[in-house]
Amino acid sequence: MVVKVGGNELDDPVFLQELCATLGALDQPLVLVHGGGKEISAALERYGQEVRFIDGVRVTSPESMAIMEMVVCGSINKRIVSRLSAVGRQALGLSGVDLGLLRCTPYRPDGVDFGRVGSITSVDVPALRTLLDQGWLPVLAPVALGQDDNLAYNINADHVALGVAAALAAERVATELVFVSNVPGVLRAGQVVPQLTAAAIEQQIQAGEIRGGMIPKVRSALTALERGVTTARITNLAALAVGGTRIVRQQQPV
Repeated sequence: MVVKVGGNELDDPVFLQELCATLGALDQPLVLVHGGGKEISAALERYGQEVRFIDGVRVTSPESMAIMEMVVCGSINKRIVSRLSAVGRQALGLSGVDLGLLRCTPYRPDGVDFGRVGSITSVDVPALRTLLDQGWLPVLAPVALGQDDNLAYNINADHVALGVAAALAAERVATELVFVSNVPGVLRAGQVVPQLTAAAIEQQIQAGEIRGGMIPKVRSALTALERGVTTARITNLAALAVGGTRIVRQQQPV
């Protein structure tokens, strides 16, 4: 299971404690990918750096990158690792720079320069599987190593989770990608839809039943399936173990 959790949730001590308790109780190989969210922005402001987004992507100068690494690879990552250790889980705090786990190229959509923002090009699956085979839980901060320049780049945490899950799936590892959100899943008439296919998602988007912030979540889940991930799930912390909405290629027994 590759679990992605956003940085905005992780600055809540109660959420973090419950997350680590839940992960500690799961008896399966896990990779946890986390973001930085508000803590990165707050640190940038403290150091007098501009906080700027284009289409939801954080523009990252070399100076901002140094601060971003300090926060997301340092205080946030180690806070998670310490809580996981407290519940008996052998966690290892890493970024994609460590062991060269994640490689990337600069992210330049339509020629727009986002600075030190990258797109994942490769994942060192043998290294990752070695960690998992030891029974360790890798906790990955969303930073990768430049493919050619060996510089650190800021990566969207969703894309890191997608990249890791897809790379494991490509090595014939049955992989589930779980997006932990602040909602229990895709809702219909106030109830969680337990399972959705790609066709059903498109129909519900067109009908306006899936809307707003849920659209990018289901789109990310569909991308994961297209890249070979067995299933993708959107859920909240309370239902992380088994609940939420499962996104599958074809209809399966629920």
